[in-house]
Amino acid sequence: MINVKKDNIIENFHGTEVADPYRWLENPDSKESMEWSNWMKEQCDAYFSDTTTKEDDKKRLEELWNFPKFFVPQKVKDQIFYQRNDGLQNQAILYKQGDKEDTVLIDPNVLSDDGTVAMTNYKFSNDGRYMAYATSTHGSDWQEIRVRNVRTGQDMDDLIQYVKFTNIAWLPDHSGFFYSRFPKPGSVKPEDESNYNKVYLHKLGTDQSEDVLIHEQPEEKELMFSPVVSEDETYLCLYVLHGTATENRFYMRKLDSNGEFVRLLDNQDAEYSYITNKDNIFYFRTDLHTPNGKIIAIDANHPEKENWREIVPEQSDLMDNVLYINDKFIVALLHDAHHQLHVYHMNGDYLYPIDLPVLGSLTNMTRSKDTDEIYFGITTFLSPTVVYQYDLKSKQLTTFAESKLPIDTSTYETKQVFYTSKDGTKIPMFITCHKAIKLSGENPVILYGYGGFNINITPSFNPAILRWLEKGGIYAVANLRGGTEYGEEWHKAGMLANKQNVFDDFIAAGEWLIENKYTKKEKLSIMGGSNGGLLVAACMTQRPDLFGAVICRVPVIDMLRYHKFTIGRYWVPEYGSAENPEQFPFLFAYSPLHHIKNGQKYPAVLIATAESDDRVVPAHAKKFAATLLEKADPDSTIVLRLESKAGHGLGKPTTKIIDEWVDFYAFLDKELG
Repeated sequence: MINVKKDNIIENFHGTEVADPYRWLENPDSKESMEWSNWMKEQCDAYFSDTTTKEDDKKRLEELWNFPKFFVPQKVKDQIFYQRNDGLQNQAILYKQGDKEDTVLIDPNVLSDDGTVAMTNYKFSNDGRYMAYATSTHGSDWQEIRVRNVRTGQDMDDLIQYVKFTNIAWLPDHSGFFYSRFPKPGSVKPEDESNYNKVYLHKLGTDQSEDVLIHEQPEEKELMFSPVVSEDETYLCLYVLHGTATENRFYMRKLDSNGEFVRLLDNQDAEYSYITNKDNIFYFRTDLHTPNGKIIAIDANHPEKENWREIVPEQSDLMDNVLYINDKFIVALLHDAHHQLHVYHMNGDYLYPIDLPVLGSLTNMTRSKDTDEIYFGITTFLSPTVVYQYDLKSKQLTTFAESKLPIDTSTYETKQVFYTSKDGTKIPMFITCHKAIKLSGENPVILYGYGGFNINITPSFNPAILRWLEKGGIYAVANLRGGTEYGEEWHKAGMLANKQNVFDDFIAAGEWLIENKYTKKEKLSIMGGSNGGLLVAACMTQRPDLFGAVICRVPVIDMLRYHKFTIGRYWVPEYGSAENPEQFPFLFAYSPLHHIKNGQKYPAVLIATAESDDRVVPAHAKKFAATLLEKADPDSTIVLRLESKAGHGLGKPTTKIIDEWVDFYAFLDKELG
């Protein structure tokens, strides 16, 4: 047993004193921190040393993963570009479709020996001649942008650094593109390296030092900007964002202007998503006074609210996405957490539905500016993405690409149930299992949830879950408040002071599964990552009697200090800040780090984090593990899995994903029996 250091740090929050004995773990490079981390890795290795299922699980997971995976294509002029992973490749390859054979445009697998360099974003110039693409190393949010000549297949000399979360917006003459970037490291204080975002214009063939500054707002250093060139290629538009807040601003100016931006929407009172424009008439999807969303038109010459026109009114279902094509809006509605597509004329007239072949989730939707075709993907818990092409003139739906699985999934089924949360709210939950499952209360269950940041958790395919089903397991996904499955009100009901609703929803899901004989508490495991890691950690500390095992991935744990690390401040609109005397009480009331009880027997917990995670820093997981080891009943099982050359999950290579699931299943087999 290593001699674990404890700091004598006590911080006063508005009259409440809070100890922070493991703050030293926030510095990953200190001698004590590295020794402790190495010791925890040894403990993790020792825990897994006597597991007997890893070899079989790895072999089977590789078999289940080994099928072609297709992504929704983009059609640029008469060229079709699409991504495909042939099976066990670490990264998907970008292809250009040909008449006789397809050609590789970019293969990220050759960018590193271990697949830990990923292509995270790409954008073609309007003529399809150039492609700007971003790469990330070891899962970092920091990216670099390069430019590839599509005709030659070769990279140009252009290199853009210091970027993350940026859009790429090409000039109509494809001579360059707009992007946003952060200060060069070392040019500002460390805590400001994710502040002072600026928009630049990069001209092809020039050094980044020559890029032209387009916009900045240093007086509001926490704002971020995302540039977009308008549909008619007349305006440069800026989405103006404050952290992860749903609400945004929208600025615009003529592309050929060097003047100030017109702050068309500057109140940050709702979400405004640009759809298209006809000259000075701009169309937006917004949730202003309509939590499920609507489409409005704003005359940029007369932008006062009394002049706004409602084009497509709010529906009973969430308006999740809108795509414009040739005077039509393709509207994706989310009905009880699965998607439906409807076509409207841009004057607001309803035209017809696009009948989808399965009840599932829309993975992406693209269109060509030069044709009447759209492309979209549909996935379910039991089927990977099938890519469809739809022609709006003929109203014909055809399959563009479809995977053939190495397993027959027809013996399994997904059903949707509704259960009641603590305050009486009805919550939907998907349950996937074998059709012949017996509700004996003896089945092992993975209950998954997220519940935050207006992110919808809709049906999605994961080959790893097939292995769980083969092993006799049940996979349940609860659609908790905090997402926007039912609009912005559903989101608001699970954020800030309402965050406890999310935990109550998840706990109620576990209770329902037990009451309805799907499982028992000894066989019930819960899983979540990032904000979902916070979810399972909070539920574990609030109801340690309810669960048999917990898989807590890249979690946010210290709710009093989360905003002090990397981009944690972006989440203040969602969580609140302990520095605010009105928000501290509800953060402190559920912060998992501060609710670990002395002598409490906790369910076995596997805390998985990554050393290169610069979104949710590993300090959260480390402080959680250290506190549990100190305070929990000695019979509690606490495993910290520290992964190298990996981040928050961005661009994670297939080999690392499979290795992670092998450990998850070894853990569950051991702890759930």
